[in-house]
Amino acid sequence: MFRPAIVIFALLSVLTGLIYPSVITAVAQLAFPSKANGSIIYKDGKPVGSELIGQAFSDPKYFWGRPSATSSFPDNAMASGGSNLGPTNPALADAVKARAAALLAADPGNSSPIPVDLLTASGSGLDPHISPAAAMYQVPRVARLRGISEDKMKELVAGNTGGRWLGVLGEEHVNVLKLNLALDAIGK
Repeated sequence: MFRPAIVIFALLSVLTGLIYPSVITAVAQLAFPSKANGSIIYKDGKPVGSELIGQAFSDPKYFWGRPSATSSFPDNAMASGGSNLGPTNPALADAVKARAAALLAADPGNSSPIPVDLLTASGSGLDPHISPAAAMYQVPRVARLRGISEDKMKELVAGNTGGRWLGVLGEEHVNVLKLNLALDAIGK
């Protein structure tokens, strides 16, 4: 009486637990090997991060990414999630003020308005991108500290700016890790 149920359970377990995942993994590895393996970015043959997960940069000589809302430590991929702080929550206002103060302390002469994506975390807390405006806001600081002209730095930002998907969906964006690696590649 239980034999058909046990046979079907075993058959479906093998089909959905072994065969299907193996086929999908094989197709992904063949069709999209980089994406299937986490979109890892390498420098000198060593992994330095992923295109998909933000990294915490705090040295003023580098471009800073979007603030992270993850717990334990910034950009913790094991704790993805937003802060869930609403616009009237005083903790959000305090966090934004602290982030603005850190940006102003790193570049006291910059009187430009600070782009919102440098002050607030994304929904995942792991966003690896900033807007071109957020990158341009940081150009004077990074250029000054690296001894590179602002024009050269703006070219670097433009060269690392990604467009909209299919020309219509999403927004232009700058991957902070890729930009900082390109910055290191030019030296200083």
